[in-house]
Amino acid sequence: MQKLGLNEIREKYLSFYESKEHLRMPSFSLVPKNDPSLLLINAGMAPLKPYFTGAETPPRKRVTTCQKCIRTPDIDNVGKTARHGTFFEMLGNFSFGDYFKKEAIAWAWEFMTKVMEIPEDRLYVTIYQDDDEAFDIWHNQEGLPEDRIIRMGKEDNFWEHGTGPCGPCSEIHFDRGPEYGCGKPGCSVGCDCDRYIEVWNLVFTQFDRQEDGSYLRLKNANIDTGMGLERLACVMQGVDNLFEVDTVRKILDTVCELSDKTYGAEWSHDVSIRAITDHIRSTVMMIGDGVVPSNEGRGYVLRRLLRGAARHGKKLGIQGCFLTKLADVVFELSGDAYPIIRERQDYIKKVIRTEEERFSVTIEQGMNMLSQFMEEVKDQENPILPGDVAFKLHDTYGFPLDLTKDILKENGISVDEEGFKKEMANQRAMAREAIKDRESSWAGNELKLPADCPATQFKGYDTLESTGKVLYLLKEDGTQCTSAESGEQVVLIADSTPFYGESGGQAGDRGTIQTENGLFQVTNTTKTKDGIFRHIGTVEEGVLAVGDTVTLTVDRARRLATARNHSATHLLQKALRDILGDHVHQAGSNVTPERLRFDFQHLQTVTPEELTKIEQAVNEAIAEDYPVVTDVMDIEEAKKTGAMALFDEKYGDKVRVVRMGDYSMELCGGTHVSNTASIGLFKLVHESAVAAGVRRIEAVTGQGARALFMEEEAVLTDVLGAMKANQNDVVSKVRQLSEQHKALSKELEAMKMAQATQDTDSLIEQAVDVNGVKLVTGRFDALEGEALRDLCERLRSKLACGVVLVASGYGDKVSIVAMATKEALDKGVHCGKLVKQAAGMCQGGGGGRPDMAQAGGKNVAAIDEMLAQVKNMLG
Repeated sequence: MQKLGLNEIREKYLSFYESKEHLRMPSFSLVPKNDPSLLLINAGMAPLKPYFTGAETPPRKRVTTCQKCIRTPDIDNVGKTARHGTFFEMLGNFSFGDYFKKEAIAWAWEFMTKVMEIPEDRLYVTIYQDDDEAFDIWHNQEGLPEDRIIRMGKEDNFWEHGTGPCGPCSEIHFDRGPEYGCGKPGCSVGCDCDRYIEVWNLVFTQFDRQEDGSYLRLKNANIDTGMGLERLACVMQGVDNLFEVDTVRKILDTVCELSDKTYGAEWSHDVSIRAITDHIRSTVMMIGDGVVPSNEGRGYVLRRLLRGAARHGKKLGIQGCFLTKLADVVFELSGDAYPIIRERQDYIKKVIRTEEERFSVTIEQGMNMLSQFMEEVKDQENPILPGDVAFKLHDTYGFPLDLTKDILKENGISVDEEGFKKEMANQRAMAREAIKDRESSWAGNELKLPADCPATQFKGYDTLESTGKVLYLLKEDGTQCTSAESGEQVVLIADSTPFYGESGGQAGDRGTIQTENGLFQVTNTTKTKDGIFRHIGTVEEGVLAVGDTVTLTVDRARRLATARNHSATHLLQKALRDILGDHVHQAGSNVTPERLRFDFQHLQTVTPEELTKIEQAVNEAIAEDYPVVTDVMDIEEAKKTGAMALFDEKYGDKVRVVRMGDYSMELCGGTHVSNTASIGLFKLVHESAVAAGVRRIEAVTGQGARALFMEEEAVLTDVLGAMKANQNDVVSKVRQLSEQHKALSKELEAMKMAQATQDTDSLIEQAVDVNGVKLVTGRFDALEGEALRDLCERLRSKLACGVVLVASGYGDKVSIVAMATKEALDKGVHCGKLVKQAAGMCQGGGGGRPDMAQAGGKNVAAIDEMLAQVKNMLG
């Protein structure tokens, strides 16, 4: 048996199946495409589901892949054992209605025994108990003795998930030897001991399970196989677990070098070493596929992995940020197999470094908060961290809930997870507006189209007017009608159209469809994934009927404005990459006649200087009058040209490559101007964040830019009139006015403070004694913010053992500040708890440290009653 490296095994597998006429496809992204059932790709067949279901046509009937996968159900055990990990690679070969059991079994056996040279007597197979066909192939075709073919029940050797395609499976197991066994007389495949390990699962999808539980034979059976690359590497390298596999072990050894720890010397160190080793692999692959750290979804998984690795590094005594050094090892080991991580390594390291630096800043504050809580409850039985505190750690200090749970678990403390979920739900309810449908239900994919409806011939690249034939008219509920009269709203489907259907971020066309007897006003055009264009609108005059010959005319002004904005997005993306860096990739776009919106991956706010450079670069490209040329070519040929493509977008065999001189080249199915000069002018309107690591730029072109300049000129004219200035001195006059305003505001605040402090001595004299602590309270509606805190500090400085609580109703908002002396703290005073109670009486909330805290509220009328009750709260 050969001793092969993990990278060698991967290549041998893919090459072997290429020799069996399989198409080698690159790994799909870890981010599922159009599959809301998955957060992350967790199996080799997951991204191929559309091919198995028939929703999409596979590029070839035989396919082989090595798929990046992430599974997180056992994330809490990663590191604690050598068996668990989040990232793994899945080898697979697939048949979509081509070969079946005979070939699948024969090739699997050939690969294991001839290519991998694993001794036949160390391999066992399991089959479904009723699958005599598989037994016959294994025994009679491949020559496996009967005693090494084990029949098993449905729970072990039959793959199904509800109704739909399913079938029996056959697993190949490797015998590691009696030294790994349990020694029991009946020890065999299926035993819980470590002797026999499953290596490869061959799924024979041959049935269609019905609602009543019965099974119908599929017309075209499929093959879906999956073999963990790391597990096969364990077999080929004779090691016990994935952390001993050559590539993974190199990462682990680097962790040991950075931490100056020896693997295997101490269990607690081993836990952290393994966790970091696993998490950096997942982290690099996820960021490479476009995931960025956030507090939701797959971004939360990434943040948890990243921050978990950083925390384990601190436990090992590693000083400073270190994860990018480990990322370099991953690039070196896996960059050939997954070129995307090598292409984006600078960006990946930037994301890792940024997140690690942010966490290093907040972890101290969060740990202080946790340490304080743990100190307070150390003598309690079954202590529980309140949900609102866990949420504050999550929301303010960036502590994933699971990290908080891990830290507290080490100290015998649990978390109120229901309370945390409630706080999270409240935040989402406040932060998110309800999404409203802006169009009728027929504008989406809900509209059921006739099964025999052909794809629409699109003529809109070459013309804005053409003739066609009405194939279908559909009402909003999806029912077909033969005709529609004036005033009726319908969806019209023609055999051909010049109308662009909304797709690729570009808005659909509007216009008219006319017959001899009627006029149809098109208010939107959408397109299905099957290429059927749906003209949505209202019959304005007369009658339209199925079979009518029609003239379809696109609104020219809207189309040209949209084309200007769409072409400008191409120039914008090029400018962004030139100025901000090659890490910039499109994360979404929306192009309408009025404006363009472009989302892109970038970790920081784009500075005003950078925005100026970007706008200038786009306008220079416009002025160059580059010809805009579109070529239709094979996808592979297009990739060789270096054309920019949407990351992980699925393209057909033929694609459109849009070139703008030698400046920009992208794969795009939208409509464009004929030369960049036609765009006229490009003006940035706004730059903002839309998600973690994703920025958005909004801009206008052509007439839209001109209209914006006219609006700004009108505002400037009004300012000039109000300031009695001209364009040359208006800026200096505004600055002068602003400085005067600041000076007067500062003078006013000083006067307010002086007036307030006149009463400090009398307030001290009126202090009440509460259990040996002097309590001073007061109301100062003229003060706010920093001024109120300064006053509170002055009062506290006059006390030996006391607490001060002051409040303000400035601006119809309640502000509360409390401060305590060290001697008062020794007597149990806690300002954070005090202001929380006080704010509660004023319909507000807040908190803070024992020695200083502040809060706010809504009910100004309750301030006096609250101040009167403070002594009771303190007592």
